[in-house]
This record gives sequence, C-alpha cells and structure tokens, in this order.
Amino acid sequence: MEHPVHPFSELFEQLGLDSDDASIKAFLERHAPLPPATALHEAPFWNPAQAEFLEAALEEDADWAEVVDHLDASLRKR
Repeated sequence: MEHPVHPFSELFEQLGLDSDDASIKAFLERHAPLPPATALHEAPFWNPAQAEFLEAALEEDADWAEVVDHLDASLRKR
C-alpha cells in the first residue's frame, strides 16, 4: 500500500503554524539546533497537541512519518 506524500508546508499547516517558505525558514532558524538528546516531540516550543501529533506520527509510522522525520533532521542542523 502506498503512503501519501505530504509536503513540508502541509506539516506546518497541520501543526497550526504559518506554512509559507519564509515562515518555515524563520521557524527553523529560531528553533534549531535541537539538542541530540531531545526527542522532537519533547522540544519546548511545541504545545501539547503539536507534541502529541508528532509523537503519534512517528510511533504509528503514519503517513506523516516521512515529513516529520524531515522536520526532525531540519531542526538538528545549524
């Protein structure tokens, strides 16, 4: 079964964040780098609903997992 592919901007929409390119870039610049020992969903800048969504997406290997992994990797770069 094929998994839907979600664009990075759609993940930001799902999280209730501004999803235009400039806003995504600003978010990543503001919050990166995420410490290696901090799980993505445990980062202090998420609200409880956002954290729950991110954790579930990875735990359930949901169709969002690939783009959530991309967000995680993007937040670990500097």
